[in-house]
Amino acid sequence: MAGLNSILKIFLPKDRVFFQLFESVAEELVKMGEKLKEVVNEPDFDKRAQLIQEIEDMEHVNDDYTHQIFTELGKNFITPFDREDVHYLASALDDIADFMYASAKKINFYRVNPNDIGIQKLADLIATGCVHVHKAVVELRNMKNMRQITDALVAINSIENQGDDIFDMSIERLFATEPDAKEVIKKREIYQVMEIVTDKCEDAANVIESIIVKYA
Repeated sequence: MAGLNSILKIFLPKDRVFFQLFESVAEELVKMGEKLKEVVNEPDFDKRAQLIQEIEDMEHVNDDYTHQIFTELGKNFITPFDREDVHYLASALDDIADFMYASAKKINFYRVNPNDIGIQKLADLIATGCVHVHKAVVELRNMKNMRQITDALVAINSIENQGDDIFDMSIERLFATEPDAKEVIKKREIYQVMEIVTDKCEDAANVIESIIVKYA
């Protein structure tokens, strides 16, 4: 019997590592979302640069977590759900981090003043989207609180739609009020990258929905 127990110990906990890694990634996304809000509300270029550096550091931490997920996927026979879903979810969460960092980086790279209603509203949406992604990811461990997951997924979908609307309104306002063509090009690109973050949150939500349909 002792032998059987030791065999179970070898196999059973293995899939738990994935949940811990996904939760760590999602926690880092929440921190990045809050830091992005700080970036767009910081008028000083140098102070903003320091905040952007912090976002870059968090993005590197998430890269490490993502690499660990792929490493575990390569060596573990047992996974908590389909191997391709583990891969899709890890990639989707990694994309959120990548595009969040790209958004922050472009603000100082282009020397754009982020005191802009479109940039600030998109940053708020991104931060909220990350909170809901985290809520859904945490519930994957047990899949008992389905209402919490589905509410989070609905909220993420709504955020993506709002992101589209804010992007459209911001572009319209930009062309109507900004006389400097270079400024138009720079701000338009920042809006685009920020709007992509909300798309990537929805991509992660779609993977989570696929997982719960199969396993819940």
